[in-house]
Amino acid sequence: MLGINLFANLRLNIFVYYVLTTTVFLFIVYYFLDVLVVENIYLLAVILICFVALSGVFISKLAVDPLAEYVKNLQNLSKETLHELNLPISTIVTNLQMLRKGTQDEKTLKRLARIDSACEMLKQRYNELEYMIKMQSKQEIKESFSVDALVQERVAFLEKVYPQMNFTLEVQSMEIFSDKTGLSKVIDNIIDNGVKYSQDSKNIVIKVTENSLSIKDFGIGMDEVEIVKIFDQFYQTNTTMQGFGIGLSMVKRFCDENDITLTLNSSPNVGTEVELKFKIK
Repeated sequence: MLGINLFANLRLNIFVYYVLTTTVFLFIVYYFLDVLVVENIYLLAVILICFVALSGVFISKLAVDPLAEYVKNLQNLSKETLHELNLPISTIVTNLQMLRKGTQDEKTLKRLARIDSACEMLKQRYNELEYMIKMQSKQEIKESFSVDALVQERVAFLEKVYPQMNFTLEVQSMEIFSDKTGLSKVIDNIIDNGVKYSQDSKNIVIKVTENSLSIKDFGIGMDEVEIVKIFDQFYQTNTTMQGFGIGLSMVKRFCDENDITLTLNSSPNVGTEVELKFKIK
């Protein structure tokens, strides 16, 4: 509601200021030409240019300052929320570990496992919120990390989300300097698409070599026309599927920004393989 009121007031203020400045501009032209009968067009042009420039400065300030303040408040709110989330998540994890040590009942352990999965999802949202704050504030988000360890971590998490799927891992050691959280989101999106379009197949094969990461499913696949469109934002090969079709466009944008070569091989009713090639320095 605050955002709606902000933009409504902003539109009104800019409209009023625009009308006033236009009126003053026309009055200046009329005053110099008809009242003072100024023949020095050069002087008139300089005065008008200065007036237009000052008006532009005031209008831009009027438009940008409230938005900048609004964004700053949102960033502060996000940081405070992030800080407040840390304590309950840590409390849940600690008490969950204590409860596991004190029980042998199978049903209770299954319930605790479900709580653990939900807590993992909360931590994932926590990490994504922290990542977004760093992105907005232009903080350094690149670090050295092991791609094979990251892949194993993401698969361990996604196995809980998709217990019906069989994930086959073939990994070699690979160290890179890049955006770890961003690559984590890329891996999740590619695997999520593989699961979504696997249909009867329950197999996902993930390979990590010395300089590449590939994720392959054995689902419905795509023809050449669909491959051309697949990275367009909001495009979906099957509109009956859940989602908004933004996952692979995000994957491509991340790869372009981080100098990663993205290739996609697919055939109808055979499956799809997405490969990321890294430039190891």
